[in-house]
Amino acid sequence: MDEDAILDRLSAVEDPELGDDIVSLGLVNDVTVDGDTVSIDLALGAPYSSTETAIAGEVREVLADTGLEIDLSASIDTGLGDDEQVLPGVENIIAVASGKGGVGKSTVAVNLAAGLSEMGARVGLFDADIYGPNVPRMVETDERPKATHEETIIPPEKYGMKLMSMDFLVGEDDPVIWRGPMVHKVLTQLWEDVEWGTLDYMVVDLPPGTGDTQLTLLQSVPVSGAVIVTTPQEVALDDARKGLRMFGKHDTPVLGIVENMSGFVCPDCGNEHDIFGSGGGREFADEVEMPFLGEIPLDPAVREGGDSGAPIVLDEDSETGEAFRSFADETAKMQGIVRRRQASSQR
Repeated sequence: MDEDAILDRLSAVEDPELGDDIVSLGLVNDVTVDGDTVSIDLALGAPYSSTETAIAGEVREVLADTGLEIDLSASIDTGLGDDEQVLPGVENIIAVASGKGGVGKSTVAVNLAAGLSEMGARVGLFDADIYGPNVPRMVETDERPKATHEETIIPPEKYGMKLMSMDFLVGEDDPVIWRGPMVHKVLTQLWEDVEWGTLDYMVVDLPPGTGDTQLTLLQSVPVSGAVIVTTPQEVALDDARKGLRMFGKHDTPVLGIVENMSGFVCPDCGNEHDIFGSGGGREFADEVEMPFLGEIPLDPAVREGGDSGAPIVLDEDSETGEAFRSFADETAKMQGIVRRRQASSQR
């Protein structure tokens, strides 16, 4: 069986989200038949997302009766040269942002990263909230970064995630009082001098608002997608719009909107109470024509998990944990759609 016959079989594999087969979409980078082995490189960019896992499974299925050993790989051409690769080993950089504080952005970022890691992905979690870093507490790590002889930084790991935070570099109770140029310098050093290695996803917890840290990230690092966190209340939605416009001005793909603190289920009476309103995040997503990534309940267990360093997404018996797992999968699926659309448009 030659390469053309393999491509003919692959044309039966549909991308359910882009609405055509993977050959017509240009998602087959290369097919090579060498003896009893066929090597296929696919333009898939969101490792462990349910959609791309299913596509890879269908590729194996349509070739199962050929008697060939199937060697699958995945790669996306980002269009960046070697000298433009700030983080060459990192496939996807997902920024988690909010227009205002108090919406649980860091909680969402930590559980997104831990959820992706639990799916099997190689994950880094970068706490870029310079003035209020709290990721180390939320994952309960006492380990500190280590320096190499080459003056690079080896990040600590927890729950399968590589971690970096300003909290590692300052005293426990010391406030960070810096002006913009210092913020730019330190952030640049943290992501360029840290030995992140090979990662499928780096989740970046941005500070609230649209200030120096956000601009530094968007101007220095090829962010592959952003997640906007809001609560259902109007005041949070107003600020979420500002964050959305910020990413739009820098041509950064927004993967979608997630509504945190969506509803509170009383543990005593079992009734659900819409403390911060209802449906605002979904309505906002519809209004701005962005994907809605999910609703996260207002659950005391989320706060307890954050304080104790045990992200609730890892609790398999928790309904709120399941909501976070669904959100992590939706985020990965949207990142895959963005990547595959980019790859298809370049053909």
